[in-house]
Amino acid sequence: MACAGCASIPQGRAAIDAVDIVGAHSVDARDIEDKLVTDASPRFLGVLQGVANDYTIYDPSVLQRDLARIERYYRGRGFFEAHVRVARVIRTSREHVRVEIVVDEGRPMRNRDVQVDGLTGLPAPVASAAMLAATGALKRGDRFDEDTYAKARADVVKALTERGYAYAAVTVDARANLGAHAIDYTLTVTPGIAAVFGPTTFSGLDPDGAGPEPQEIDEAILRRVVAIKEGETYSSARVASATQALLDLGVFSGVHIVPSISDPRSSVVPLAIQVEPTKLRTLLLGGGLEFDATKTDVHLRAGWEDHNLLGGLRDFNIAFKPGVAIYPISTSNLITNGHFVAPTALFPEERLSLQFRQPAFLEARTTGFIKPSFNVYPLLVETDPCTSITTRCHAVNAVPGYVEPKISIGAERRFGKLLFVELAYNVQGELPFDYYVPPDTPAQHLPSVLLSFPQLVAQFQLLDDPARPHAGFSANLDLQKAGGPFGGTADDVRIQPDVEGYIPLGKKVTFAMTGSLGVLLPSNYGAAIKRLPNPCPSNLGPCETELEQDIQTIYFRGFFSGGPSSNRGFPLRGVSPHGYVPFLNPATASQQVANSCDPNSPNNMANQPICSSPIGGFTMWEASAELRVALSGPLGGAVFCDASDVSQYEIWQRDGLRFNYLHMSCGVGGRYDTPVGPIRLDLGWRVPWLQLLGQPDETHAEARDPTWGQQPRILGLPIAFAFGLGEAF
Repeated sequence: MACAGCASIPQGRAAIDAVDIVGAHSVDARDIEDKLVTDASPRFLGVLQGVANDYTIYDPSVLQRDLARIERYYRGRGFFEAHVRVARVIRTSREHVRVEIVVDEGRPMRNRDVQVDGLTGLPAPVASAAMLAATGALKRGDRFDEDTYAKARADVVKALTERGYAYAAVTVDARANLGAHAIDYTLTVTPGIAAVFGPTTFSGLDPDGAGPEPQEIDEAILRRVVAIKEGETYSSARVASATQALLDLGVFSGVHIVPSISDPRSSVVPLAIQVEPTKLRTLLLGGGLEFDATKTDVHLRAGWEDHNLLGGLRDFNIAFKPGVAIYPISTSNLITNGHFVAPTALFPEERLSLQFRQPAFLEARTTGFIKPSFNVYPLLVETDPCTSITTRCHAVNAVPGYVEPKISIGAERRFGKLLFVELAYNVQGELPFDYYVPPDTPAQHLPSVLLSFPQLVAQFQLLDDPARPHAGFSANLDLQKAGGPFGGTADDVRIQPDVEGYIPLGKKVTFAMTGSLGVLLPSNYGAAIKRLPNPCPSNLGPCETELEQDIQTIYFRGFFSGGPSSNRGFPLRGVSPHGYVPFLNPATASQQVANSCDPNSPNNMANQPICSSPIGGFTMWEASAELRVALSGPLGGAVFCDASDVSQYEIWQRDGLRFNYLHMSCGVGGRYDTPVGPIRLDLGWRVPWLQLLGQPDETHAEARDPTWGQQPRILGLPIAFAFGLGEAF
């Protein structure tokens, strides 16, 4: 099989090892290389040539045509005097060569004057918009670029068609002054007559034309969503917005709105809307396995989606996920002392969610929704609940569970193609109960938690491809206000903005960056959390109730970092203040003493995993950088570094934002692209000297700060695997 995957070089020919562009200073050499047929032989996994890919064979005639392509490319970028001076073919071995192309760029041509003719007689706002579009695209002093030259014409046409001139046409004339290395432009506008929208017709809704199968999608709801009335001023921007609104319904795989502008003498522009419906109903069945540092479970999945419930394109879906948590098996304790750990208990769990969406709610482009859910699950956050080093792990700790009813009611709207806004009111209950109570241990009586808060979510995206971004920018905001006039257990303000940026470094290489900040401002809880690692200075009894209430509330309202979509060198929730959690570790006093666990002793807490669990914090920051490379076909790879911290202090307090707590992890990952996004497997390594600055490794960081927490290791190494569908950000 290995031999079958290897390519060979024809006798008497040579493979190309590399192609270098010398003298390319103003133009990116990688952009030039992407235009050439003469290219370096691809390398499997970026290393091996001739494995899983054919060699690129050197051909002198192809190289000559490539030299002409380079000069043509330079002229399109404004270098009218560019020449390829020489192409060197350097033999590196008997069957391998390296090609070196030397370019003399010369001086570039730059934009100078821009004149727009034909605006006389147009309304002042229309003429001003057209002039601004022309001068904005062809900025004085910028280097000439044929793509920008074409874009200037399109921008002026767009400025006119968005303001009622459906028949607008623009011609562009560029005059080059080689002596001055300058280009002057004249754009001639033919606006045509002002137009209004005419009648709208739909096609594609009837599944079998005149056949017996009925048409399920009613035109009335589509007309309400399109929100274009006959007689309104024509606007291409309105047409684009209507197209996006129809796609957002989720029932069409394609939407094409075609204005009828064949007769320039008519001031009425009819619209022909062609749609391609998808299946309106779907049954979902499946199953899965979760295996991480704190939990192992197996579960089933079942669901039903109806995109036209009771007509009117009302969307309804229900999802049910029953499962069983296998306690206490996890990646942290699968093998103890060379033996597999056997399970001691099975904890049933379930997640049930429903969603109902009403399009054209209140107004044409707003969708109303209601999302109730009912969940039952064990709260497993310890990375190592085992206390005996045997082949069977005897669980001595109680395991709490929660019944979680939730409901979210609100509305969402997209503004153009870039901005999406959602406003919702949420009510969430957390009702604790005991999954397991050790023998001779009294039952727990934990307080319930009720969260009531409005939430504003805003997303601004300027990306070339939202699913697989290669260039662009995205910004998001999540703003919540709990308690106060809304009632509930927690009274706080929760703010979490984040930004993402993507820079193309080549056709197949993307540099991706993201940063996030989380701020939680509590008004009626959190004092015990801020006293970590010793929340009860004298003894546990007097403040146990306060501690339990604070820990429960911060767990559901606070911030955590770590996991496949966060800091990939850490387990889920691994980056968080750690501390003694009474209702997760309610062993008797004798058992605590036997295990050297004293909740009032920070030193012991730092050295005993049984005494320390992630709690959550009030302030968080995260930053990631990733180099993504498309390798071959659907295969891709990535090199990344993630850093983050979660503090138990508020942002206005000292140590609220701790940039010396890096929690730095770097690693590599593989990608396999699928229609629904890349399947991703990442390996993150926690860089020892970049965890807590000034400390050489995690052990010293734990000794310096008892709230650091002991992180699980794999084969004794500070690493973690992260598996997911879709990119990390």
